[in-house]
Amino acid sequence: MNNLELRKRANDVRKGIVASVHSAKAGHPGGSLSAADVFTFLYFEELNIDPRNPGWEDRDRFVLSKGHTAPGLYSALAHRGFFPVEDLITLRKLGSYLQGHPNLHIPGVDMASGSLGQGISAAVGMALGAKMDGKDFRVYTLLGDGEIQEGQVWEAAMFAGHRKLDNLCVIVDNNNLQIDGAVDEVCSPYPIDKKFEAFNFHVINVDAHDFDALRAAFKEAKETKGMPACIVLHSVKGKGVSFMENVAGWHGKAPNDAEFEVAMADLQKIEEALAKEEEA
Repeated sequence: MNNLELRKRANDVRKGIVASVHSAKAGHPGGSLSAADVFTFLYFEELNIDPRNPGWEDRDRFVLSKGHTAPGLYSALAHRGFFPVEDLITLRKLGSYLQGHPNLHIPGVDMASGSLGQGISAAVGMALGAKMDGKDFRVYTLLGDGEIQEGQVWEAAMFAGHRKLDNLCVIVDNNNLQIDGAVDEVCSPYPIDKKFEAFNFHVINVDAHDFDALRAAFKEAKETKGMPACIVLHSVKGKGVSFMENVAGWHGKAPNDAEFEVAMADLQKIEEALAKEEEA
């Protein structure tokens, strides 16, 4: 896909996030929106997957370690064809398969997650298992910058670095906001890059909303041998929705009807601008 196509897909993913969280009247839009571009790049460009065969043995694996941003993952999966886009608005509803955190019964989900810190551990295990079985699939995991305050993250990182798991790509969504406020004020994990380097990772810092930069970063990660890679995404919480951007309060609440209309209007403006760019 070219960058314009990816930007259009990412806007669709953002629409799905806002619609699903609004319908559920609960959920986590801020971090889902900050990661929408990387979800899009992973599922439409990077991952070796087949929506028609979600359990394909040799597929690349993705673990959403920050499992509360399930609306972003679900929207990407739906737009990639793993299940109907129309099902997104059943998020968190009684009887729906799309619950508040990823579960293994959902097509395309490789690991149930939500307990912060545990997703990266599962991903490290998958990467080690691939090495032991002589498989060449890659394993990707997305963490929040607040999540890396968890000690389990660093135990997993230490193990991955020690085992030289070069089939593992850890991604940190660094939007600098968590539920209680600014990450650097709650319990600073900075400098994130130097910390992962200390655990024998090859680290790449990147603008989370620039598809050229994302493409180069994932290429560099894939070409790194003898050590795992970590991509630190410098992102904007709530990206794409004017009143949500860089506001910690949108970490874990749903927009009301009036806010939903404003959010969808914001995303519609982006869609129209992209259409004009395509015509030019």
